[in-house]
Amino acid sequence: MTDDRSMTEADRSPGERAAAIARTWIGAPYRHQGFSRIGCDCLGLIRGVWREMRGQEPEEPGPYGRDWAERSGEERLLQAATHHFGPACAEATLRMGDVLVFRLRRGMAAQHLGIVSGADRFIHAYEQTGVVESPLAPAWRRRIAGVFRF
Repeated sequence: MTDDRSMTEADRSPGERAAAIARTWIGAPYRHQGFSRIGCDCLGLIRGVWREMRGQEPEEPGPYGRDWAERSGEERLLQAATHHFGPACAEATLRMGDVLVFRLRRGMAAQHLGIVSGADRFIHAYEQTGVVESPLAPAWRRRIAGVFRF
């Protein structure tokens, strides 16, 4: 992994740029359905990084309740990730900037997202804490439902 300060924007891979942008969101408060540094949820963080990298939103997700995954059971996050990033990558090939999709409970649809920020670390928006960088500890690793390249 590279040091963000020693590289110019042109030297960075898309994944390194995604991680660097996500790092600038750390400290943003949690806000359900938010997608700016004023407040965001995990999907809003990914949308914000996408917007900064590509200049526009991929699409408007429409309103969603906090329990959308429990109620619908549809794999909407995995489907959207595949649509926008392409096929999932093997977890063994994790690299900086990869988008992680998590299944928080066995048997439920995936409902959480994050961005790999370094060796065994990821950035995500977590209810009650906002945007934080967390260790990609075994408890998180076993919940990974998909890995996608930015």
